Amino acid sequence: MVRKLKYHEQKLLRRLDLVNWEASGGNLAEVRALRRYRVGRREDYVHYKALARDVRALARRLRDLGPASAAFRARCAAALLEKLHGLGLVNSRHSLAVCESLSAAAFCRRRLPCLLVKLRMAQNLRHAVTFVEQGHVRVGPEVVTDPALLVPRAVEDFITWVDASRLRQKVLDYNQERDDFDLAA
Repeated sequence: MVRKLKYHEQKLLRRLDLVNWEASGGNLAEVRALRRYRVGRREDYVHYKALARDVRALARRLRDLGPASAAFRARCAAALLEKLHGLGLVNSRHSLAVCESLSAAAFCRRRLPCLLVKLRMAQNLRHAVTFVEQGHVRVGPEVVTDPALLVPRAVEDFITWVDASRLRQKVLDYNQERDDFDLAA
């Protein structure tokens, strides 16, 4: 029987998960990627690694199919490349070789804060994550507060500021594009 933790012990162990703890040896690249892309939860990055591994395995299986199933291989390879290109994970739809080099970093680059930096709506990832968490950004009509949102290519053009956002008002003031009707509101 274990005694109940005191308040200061709970506070120290708040971010430590003793159930799913893994050895820290050999994950230096993972920690570097978590810092580089400002991934808040390690579980998200683990999911990205698993997805990338599955895509690489599927591409390897399609590549290794025999010549008897060439039509099936071409059809499945085209569908896989079209899906990955639509998600923005690969740049070309021509070869399965790009699928075999897919990494978890490609998923991290499609997260909303990374796209905010790419679209020059934020100076760096730290500010972009803050803007998303505070509710200043919307994707289409929906206000997004989760920085782990993966944005496909088709939706990338619909990333804007929320109408009532102070950041949007500052940008419009700076560009001298603010409407008189917005001033009254």
